[in-house]
Amino acid sequence: MTPMKEDYLKIIFELGGKQKKVSNKQIAISLNIAAGSVTEMVNKMTAEGLAEHTPYAGISLTNRGIRLAEDLVRKHRIWEVFLVEKLDYDLPDVHAEAEVLEHVTSPKLVNSLDDMLGHPTHCPHGGVIPDRFGHYHEDSHVVLNDAKDGSVVTVDRFIDNRDLLTYLGDLKLDIGDQLRIIKHDPFEGPVTVQNLTDDAELIVSYKASHYIFIK
Repeated sequence: MTPMKEDYLKIIFELGGKQKKVSNKQIAISLNIAAGSVTEMVNKMTAEGLAEHTPYAGISLTNRGIRLAEDLVRKHRIWEVFLVEKLDYDLPDVHAEAEVLEHVTSPKLVNSLDDMLGHPTHCPHGGVIPDRFGHYHEDSHVVLNDAKDGSVVTVDRFIDNRDLLTYLGDLKLDIGDQLRIIKHDPFEGPVTVQNLTDDAELIVSYKASHYIFIK
């Protein structure tokens, strides 16, 4: 399987494609690629039995696609934990390194890393890590943009995207922060929130608000 196809499996899984349909637009934005390229790859994955595509609804993973995605995500996210905890990498920098390392990681090596790190259940940007038996608690798939004005939510995880993580670092928005939703600006405008952790008012872009997951 090509690295690009593996990236598709991971991002569809991360966006909730185990449980629901994920749009081509979501995939394109997350991977920073053209929508036409997504359509071509989705068709290939469907033909290979890795995914199911419903026109105008989106794509979800088959059982085979889910199993492969879980294995890839486990390797990738364990490497991210290692890079942050043991080598003091900054969060926006870990994805590219983990992307290389996951493709040369044997089951024995990933299990040894898992033991050394104390069996982490989540990666540094909040994503779930399946254990060696494939067990894990499902991630939240509710995004910040869907939160109602006036509600209070907790930041649960971020999409694994360097530009997004750099942007959120500049905003000083972290996993576990409690936010009060102040308003959604119309016509795909930003979401204004109050961070109850430090009482700061933050303006989160429309695009970023779709890749911040809450609970």
